[in-house]
Amino acid sequence: MTATVRVARVIIDSPVPALDHLFDYAVPAPMAEDIDVGCRVRVPLRSGGRIADAYVIELTESSSFDGELSLLDSLVSTVPVLAPEVWRVARAVADRAAGSASDVIRLAVPKRHVRVEKAWLDAQPADATVIPQPLAGYSDDPPIVAAGERVAMAAIPQLCMTSDGATIGRWAQSAAELATQVLAQGRKIIISVPDYRDQDQVLTALTPLVPTSLVSRLDAKQPAAQRYRAFLDCLRPGPRIIIGNRSAVYAPASDLDAIVLWDDGDDLHAEPLAPYVHARDAALVRQQDSGCALILLSHTRSVECQRLVEIGWFRALAPERHAQPRVTLTDPASNGDAARIPSSAWKAARSALESGPVLIQVARPGYAPVVACQRCRTGARCRACGGALGIQQSGQPPHCSLCGALAADWQCDECGDTRLRLVTRGSARTTEELGRAFPGTSVITSDGDHRLERVPARPALVVATRGAEPIAENGYSAVLLLDGDRMLAREALTIASDCLRWWSNAAALAANGAPVILVGVGGRLATAFATWTSAAFAAEELSDRRELSFPPAVRTVSVSGNAAAVEATVAGIDAALYRDVLGPSELPDGGVRSILRFDYAAGPELARSLRAAIVANATKRRRGPSAKGGYRPPPTLRIRFDETELVT
Repeated sequence: MTATVRVARVIIDSPVPALDHLFDYAVPAPMAEDIDVGCRVRVPLRSGGRIADAYVIELTESSSFDGELSLLDSLVSTVPVLAPEVWRVARAVADRAAGSASDVIRLAVPKRHVRVEKAWLDAQPADATVIPQPLAGYSDDPPIVAAGERVAMAAIPQLCMTSDGATIGRWAQSAAELATQVLAQGRKIIISVPDYRDQDQVLTALTPLVPTSLVSRLDAKQPAAQRYRAFLDCLRPGPRIIIGNRSAVYAPASDLDAIVLWDDGDDLHAEPLAPYVHARDAALVRQQDSGCALILLSHTRSVECQRLVEIGWFRALAPERHAQPRVTLTDPASNGDAARIPSSAWKAARSALESGPVLIQVARPGYAPVVACQRCRTGARCRACGGALGIQQSGQPPHCSLCGALAADWQCDECGDTRLRLVTRGSARTTEELGRAFPGTSVITSDGDHRLERVPARPALVVATRGAEPIAENGYSAVLLLDGDRMLAREALTIASDCLRWWSNAAALAANGAPVILVGVGGRLATAFATWTSAAFAAEELSDRRELSFPPAVRTVSVSGNAAAVEATVAGIDAALYRDVLGPSELPDGGVRSILRFDYAAGPELARSLRAAIVANATKRRRGPSAKGGYRPPPTLRIRFDETELVT
């Protein structure tokens, strides 16, 4: 950097809303040669003589500020970790969600590790050749994905075997084949998946196709030093495959060619930290900024993706011809209290066990997640907090699902009975029952507490909660989907689409021609699953939501906080920007929440209005009287866009 540089414009790494803009600082002469855009620096703050972390966004020769500029305190590192393309996306994403850019940057840029950084600077980038692979199962005319195109791509619901002999989902093989085509052009691709098990499948598919030196894994489960090294590798020019969870969409990639988002309907793609931006929305912003291709790959099309297809923003792409799962619908009501598993399903499971493992999907982990009074059937509740009682293991007293308190001396408030009945059966209870029904057969449990990734190709009953199903070598000989009625009983706007996605992902683990049996569910949802027509189901769901003005037909934003702050915020917004206001409704923490429904076109202006309200609220709290010791309560206002769980 030349000595003509005089001013650095920085973004301060702070959650304080009022600091969410660029600040000008004078560059000391000794730093002028080493400082660069994207570098970490430390800057003085005028209040209290504090020093804060910051990133350099621009370097100029002059400033529009008339007063005397403060000097940068120090240059932390000469490595430009905040790439310009990542800054642009962070700013755009934050503005769309009325949030702070520094919150997005915190997701995108890992913490610095000095030793890792020094070793990376001394290392030489690897040079390797990649042979592009055809995308098996899809037509090659026209090209699969053109430059800058947006595609809703239906995955082939099958398992396949790599050249190394590993069994993986065909979707992972398709993602790997797309990646080889990008690498052969000397460019980068980002593959964002819900969790580490999906990452492992993609890495398994890539192992025989590309050198490991060209693959960077950005995973929240990685050791911090390992993740930082992978992040630094993404900064180098040249071809690279970047694999990770939802934050991978913010990975640095100056020559980005494509983004692949697997299973965009999975709630693990929803960011739980402010500004709460879904990975799909962040990917859409980045696609518009970079002009790269964007592929939403899934077994079932989400309603959000269907809206993008219907407005012409995405092109739908389906495989040519493939064998879809052989689904059978079974109604347990015809079997009396043969209950969860009808006789036909029992027979299918016994027959399938002769050739390999059988997958049994259940709704809940644990032994008996919900219990009730034996006499009057009233749900058992905790006397301390009112939470639902459940049983973790056979022979144990019930415990509260919220506070964890034991209820050894429970007594029904309605009839006084002390006996309990099991309302729901979790994975542990199901494993116990199947062990008695199939003596001599191995029964394996995979749930949130004991999650397995793979099971061998030998006869066994595999009881798994939805989303925790392990892969069976050569596929399952049969798949039984239980508790569908209980899954659908959950109060959520997206529950029908979620169930279709859970069942479809489990069905895709079956061996070719193996039976898939859905128990206890009928209607158009079951028909869509049996006929493998999720796109048509998503279209019907979207049509219903348009009539009700539910997302994604419209956008929503929730305004939460104390009653006075929420009322003042809603009252200060131009009524022309939104359709209506739902609430305010009371929250468990004593606050209230109002929900505004609005059209997509009004989003930018509404976000600006709400951001101004956040800044005003935070400033008011800081200037107010402090408690003893100088403590001031945090801001009392929270804004969250597109939170579908609010609509129940």
